Amino acid sequence: MIDPDKRKAIYLLHQEGMSARQIARRLQVARNSVKEIVAQEGTMPRTTRKDKQQIDPELLRTLHQQCEGRVQRVHEKLTEEEGIAVTYSTLTRMLRELGLSQPRKSRCHRVPDEPGAEMQHDTTVYQLGLGEQRVKVIASLLYLRYSKRRYLKFYRLFNRFKMKCFLHEGLLFWGCTAPVCIIDNTNLARLRGTGANAIMTAEMAAFGTEHGFQFVCHEKGHANRKAGEERSFWTVETNFLPGRSFTSMEDLNRQALDWATVRMDNRPQTKAHLIPAKAFEHERAFLIPLPAHLPAPYRHHDRGTDQYGYVSFEANFYWVPGTDRHEVTVLEYADRIKIYRLRECLAEYLLPPDETRNEWFSPQGLPKPPHRPRNRKAPTQEEEKRLRAIGPAVGAYLDWIAGIKGPGRHRFLRSLLALSRKMTPELFLKTIQRAAKYRIEDIHTIERIAILHLQEGPAILPLVPVDEQFTQREAYLEGSLTDAPDLSIYQEPREENTPPDPDHGPRA
Repeated sequence: MIDPDKRKAIYLLHQEGMSARQIARRLQVARNSVKEIVAQEGTMPRTTRKDKQQIDPELLRTLHQQCEGRVQRVHEKLTEEEGIAVTYSTLTRMLRELGLSQPRKSRCHRVPDEPGAEMQHDTTVYQLGLGEQRVKVIASLLYLRYSKRRYLKFYRLFNRFKMKCFLHEGLLFWGCTAPVCIIDNTNLARLRGTGANAIMTAEMAAFGTEHGFQFVCHEKGHANRKAGEERSFWTVETNFLPGRSFTSMEDLNRQALDWATVRMDNRPQTKAHLIPAKAFEHERAFLIPLPAHLPAPYRHHDRGTDQYGYVSFEANFYWVPGTDRHEVTVLEYADRIKIYRLRECLAEYLLPPDETRNEWFSPQGLPKPPHRPRNRKAPTQEEEKRLRAIGPAVGAYLDWIAGIKGPGRHRFLRSLLALSRKMTPELFLKTIQRAAKYRIEDIHTIERIAILHLQEGPAILPLVPVDEQFTQREAYLEGSLTDAPDLSIYQEPREENTPPDPDHGPRA
């Protein structure tokens, strides 16, 4: 199935005048499919398949092992011996989903260094100060070898999906690509083998084909094959990072983009005083142009909605419009997510900064949901802060119980704060000091310690504070309008052994 973004890109390219043959070759889609999508104006048809076949996975595994991985033989045994009529393409898809088969992959080849011949990509790790914290960040850099143009971005986490997003973003910024991208023997793109024998993963090979290039790994230990990339990181360390301060990841990437694409693009490079921006204008004719509507990479996630309509994603919660509470599909892009159900986009959210956690979001322009997410965590920073303010002994005790992890710690801190409000600060401090002395971390035992201190000390309870303005309360004023009760019977003297008056009840 062709995803909605690629369908939209096909239709937009058709409107710009690109032929069906060119669109099919660029986006790796059959020409008939291109014509059908253009006829549908790029929209996703609503179809319900009723003849979907289901084959027992254990049967497929058994036949695959018996046939030594020969898919054609598996297909024959299914149709002839098991009586299951399944098409060959459906069988190969099922085997791929079970991890029993992999599509054929192509090898990489090196090309000579010349205009438009290659680009290089690599990553490195830095320890940078973001605001008041010092954190580890990963720098990803794309480098055109001939014109020496750079595209730089920093990440907290860098994986295969982030690599695809970065390359897509950088190549669309340039508007073109080189036919080869030189990388090291990273597992983000390589399946197995090294150097000239390296075979890329099917996912990254398909991504490169869609963007008009292929990955090539340099030989093991020959990092000088991408010396321009390595030198660029040295320039980052000696020219970009010194003397700059960064408040957040957004501020860091904003300055990195300006440094790489504006400052360094117009600064003379090497002894020949080559200016990358001018050299790129010459190299552009040798590069492969990219369509403006190339679909962005995304990841597919299956999610369920809770009873309040929220979907959890990356430690945050996103509200799904509507009243249905069914399974939905979350498509994760570089900077946003889209929530689909039955091929219909229900909501789209911009992703918050990396440090945002345990927050909930709703679509702009719609009323906020009345309820919070079901599984939202309830931290106890405020409870701990109030407990520490009681006295240093409480702070020392909380430092000792810091080993309690998970929900038990939050439950204990809330119970401890509730207990502190039931007694005087002096009694609470004495109780906590005794609990710390005997290494007690059970809230019921701490309550018994407080009762023991009350029994040992003077039985004088503190006065209850009384609000002197109680006569102005609404309930008091309402009660003052009723007749006053007759309390005189409680003031009359009563003789010994006098039975109570049945009309007035027992006498005082």
